[in-house]
Amino acid sequence: MTKRDKLSTESYKGVRDFYPEDQFILRYIFEHMERVCELFGYEEYGASVLEPSELYRGKTSEEIVNEQTYTFTDRGKREVTLRPEMTPTFARMIAGKSRDIPFPARWYSIANVFRYERPQRGRLREHWQLNADIVGAEGVEADAEIIALAHAVMRSLGADERNFEIRVSDRRILNSIFDSVGIDAEIRAPVTRLLDSREKNADFKKHLSALIKDEKKSEEFLDSLERTTSTAYLEELRTQLEHMGVHNMIVDTKITRGFDYYTGMVFEVFDTDENNRRSIFGGGRYDNLLSLFGGESIPAVGFGMGDVTARDFLETHNLLPAYTPATELMLCVVDNSALPHAIHLAQDLRRDDVTVAVNFSGKRIGDQIRQADKMKIPFVIAVGPAERESGRYMIKNLSTGSELTLPSDRIAEHLFSALG
Repeated sequence: MTKRDKLSTESYKGVRDFYPEDQFILRYIFEHMERVCELFGYEEYGASVLEPSELYRGKTSEEIVNEQTYTFTDRGKREVTLRPEMTPTFARMIAGKSRDIPFPARWYSIANVFRYERPQRGRLREHWQLNADIVGAEGVEADAEIIALAHAVMRSLGADERNFEIRVSDRRILNSIFDSVGIDAEIRAPVTRLLDSREKNADFKKHLSALIKDEKKSEEFLDSLERTTSTAYLEELRTQLEHMGVHNMIVDTKITRGFDYYTGMVFEVFDTDENNRRSIFGGGRYDNLLSLFGGESIPAVGFGMGDVTARDFLETHNLLPAYTPATELMLCVVDNSALPHAIHLAQDLRRDDVTVAVNFSGKRIGDQIRQADKMKIPFVIAVGPAERESGRYMIKNLSTGSELTLPSDRIAEHLFSALG
């Protein structure tokens, strides 16, 4: 292979490599998501990243399917899509076994999803997303629980209520205004998606007027939306959330969510910091999606929270965790004659649940210790002929410099105590 033919070390545009420090943060976010979902009684599920393309046509939005998905024809001449979101998959799975699943069902998944779009801050071509849904429960209680769950994930990650706000609306408000103004049925979905992007659209009013094809109707529609400040349902939802300890909900009728399948409550969680004032994630109620699979409509409500915007939020508010490696101890080998003994000691310590690495490098002890320090491994033990003969080992704490000599059967106890 010539120099010109060498493969690039760059990843595909819009996706990420996760080196250990990055993977540590990703796992930190996942662990908080998982723990909170399970505290609320949600069960984890999973599915393949590949779906038949027809799953998304008419269920997500034509714009997403035609312009933002990775869609291809497989060797069997079937049109296949890398999932751009998880809700249609969730709906397919529930519909497929609706007679066997006890309702209401509370499910969650942390899945990777793919969108072909222009990479930018908070938006990449692949990301990981928490999806949490209740299916088989209608009413304000289920809507409130989903929002409270989203709120609890944010609080678990270290956010104060002042750091974010939960903006809530209701698609029924929008439908009522569509009816009162006389917006044609065939343009309601594109109008809704345009509303969802109004914050990023400098020519929003111009585009809205062109879509409705009636400037007077367009103005009447926006006026009606602005005048609607709340509803009895949204105030009941606010009361329910306050009972659950959620005090940062605000009604914002500009919140619509871009997907066609929402039927009721919709919400978005916004960062309040001026350096990152944007929607972090959101969700809502979608009571009709399951009927598209030929069965009865089953009420459902849920949300999706992506890891990219979650990390941006943590970074903005100085909430990122400090990296700590999984390895607690490195055994530094004085000379090759001590290597079998070091390997045997490592195996004994692993049986005691100590995470331990053996340094095979053959480098000088000082270099081995510097490597452990660079890797942020907190403890080292030098293993040589003297340690092999005596059965006693000096444990060095690299952050404090303190040293303690112990027999092998006391090492694990000391490390657990020191590491808390």
